[in-house]
Order: sequence, then structure tokens, then C-alpha cells
Amino acid sequence: MEQKHPPAAATMKDVAENAGVSTATVSRALMSPEKVSAATRQKVEQAVVAVGYSPHAITRNARRGESRTILVIVPDICDPFFSEIIRGIEVTAAGEGYLVLIGDCAHQNQQETTFLNLMLTRQIDGMVLLGSQLPFDASVEEQRNLPPMVMANEFAPEMSLPTVHIDNLTAAFEAVNHLWELGHRRIACVAGPEAMPLCHYRLQGYVQALRRHGMTVDPRYIVRGDFTFEAGAAALKQLMLLPQPPQALFCHSDIMALGAMAQAKTLGLRIPQDLSLVGFDDIELSRYSDPQLTTVAQPRYAIGREAMLLLLEQLQGRRVSNGSRLLDSELKVRGSTTRATVRGK
Repeated sequence: MEQKHPPAAATMKDVAENAGVSTATVSRALMSPEKVSAATRQKVEQAVVAVGYSPHAITRNARRGESRTILVIVPDICDPFFSEIIRGIEVTAAGEGYLVLIGDCAHQNQQETTFLNLMLTRQIDGMVLLGSQLPFDASVEEQRNLPPMVMANEFAPEMSLPTVHIDNLTAAFEAVNHLWELGHRRIACVAGPEAMPLCHYRLQGYVQALRRHGMTVDPRYIVRGDFTFEAGAAALKQLMLLPQPPQALFCHSDIMALGAMAQAKTLGLRIPQDLSLVGFDDIELSRYSDPQLTTVAQPRYAIGREAMLLLLEQLQGRRVSNGSRLLDSELKVRGSTTRATVRGK
């Protein structure tokens, strides 16, 4: 019986031939990218992916061929929502001897090439995405030659990645249904960015809850924000200028809900007597607001832990199916929501 030998590792010469440049140019493009043109750098990067070149193999763990390093891509490191997810990832990674690097997409837009080079040159063993997009351009075909990746918190089926998240649509539905059961009928929504899939699901939950009870969806009652305190405050200011302002508010994040709460107090509104508020995430700050915020609690630490466990399975050579791993969420009813008064809430 013929013995099968593993395919030989790709060399710098293979990259050079694929890119149509010299090996010296490949070396410069990978080690000193500022010394070559953007077009040449792009050709070399594409060739590295195409042939599966791994130039840092010598510096990796000799026995297992690993760098023992994971890259976590965070949409916005300033958003306190991500802290517990990252802690779940780090504790789980450390238990297996892995180091975690954090890449912040919101405030390091120039780091796209750095992130890509880390992946292409195999200086990291895998990546956890906390948003719905890669921090660099790579086709589905090119993704197959990159180290293993897992998505946590978001859900983007077109990326075909193992994913850990909650059922955002159902969680939002239950939050809005809670307001309806309290007797509120003019219920507005402060939604997140349209480009984020989870915001689409949370908005669908809002819409479906209203329709379930035969209520009309008023587009004026839906205001977009960017998950900041300022966005929540601005949204409430806009909503309270309507001829019939809402008397209950569902927000796509606690941060925007807390911003709306602060603005409400500035406008002389009492929470919850004049305005019932529901947030989303159950960040620590939501338990220290006045009143405490009713919110959807996500198991953030568990999301990080489960995502890292999925990545570890792939790193250990086991096949992991793509698609959703749903974790449970819970509506935490606190002081920011109350029953509607006779005045027509």
C-alpha cells in the first residue's frame, strides 16, 4: 500500500511565482510593507493566501506548530458591553496556554494591513470576531486559507462561521411585550446601526411584538443610534417633539437607554411614571442607574467562553460545524418600567 506523505509546506518562492515578483520583493512586502507599493503588497498578500504560505513557522511552538496566540476583533473597545465577553475568552484561552491580542476596529481603522498580516503570516493561530465583519477584505475562498475563526455575539450567516449568540429577535419581542403587558401603547424604539445584523433582529422583534397585538408600526417612533449615550439622548429629544410623544421606550442597548434616561430627566420627565424604559445587554452600569434599568440580560461571559471553546476545538484538529449556538437571555425587570397610568399610556 502506497504511503501518503503530507504536502510540502509552501515556500517564499511559491509566493513569488504566484504573485509574479521576486522573492526579495515578497520578503520586503511581508517584513517591511511600507517599502513596497500598495499594489505590490496586495499581490503578495493574495499570493500568501493562495499558496498557504506560513513564514513564521520556525518561531512557533516546534512540537505543535503553534504561536499560542489568539486575535479578538472588537467593534468598539470603549463600549463596556464587550468587557465580559473578552474576559470569558481570556480566562478560557489562558487555561489552555493561549495569549489573547485585542484588535479595536472602531479606533484603529489604519490597522487593517496589520490584522491581515497577522493572519497571513500565521503569527496568530485563530481569531474571534465580536462583530459581523472581518477587519480586512477577504473572499470566502481566501478565508479557507486563513487560521480558524469563530464569531461571538453577532450572527452573519453569509460568512459561514461557527457562531455563539442569543436569539436577539425573541429577546426584543419579549422586552416590547413586557411594555405592552404593562398597558403601554405608544412604544418607541431606539435602534442601533442598520448595517449590524443584530440590530435588524432586535428591530424585527419590536415590530413583531406590536403587530402581534394589532398595533400599527409608526416609522416616526423608530430612531437610529450608534450605541452611545449621546445617541440615546438625541433620540429621546427627537421623539418627545412628536405631536404624540411615546410613553414607553425600547432601546437596542443599555448605553443608549441610559443616555435617554439622562435626557428624560433634563426634560423634566419622571422615570418610570412619565416614561418606561427598557434597555438591552445588562451591563453593570444598568444596575447603578436611578432607577435601575429594566433590560435584556445577555450571558456575556458564557458567550466569550463558548466561542473560545469552539475555536480550541478547531485548533485541536476537530471539525466544528458552522452556524448558530444559541445561549439563553433573560428579561430583568427593574425600576425603569411601571404599569401605565389612566392617562392613556
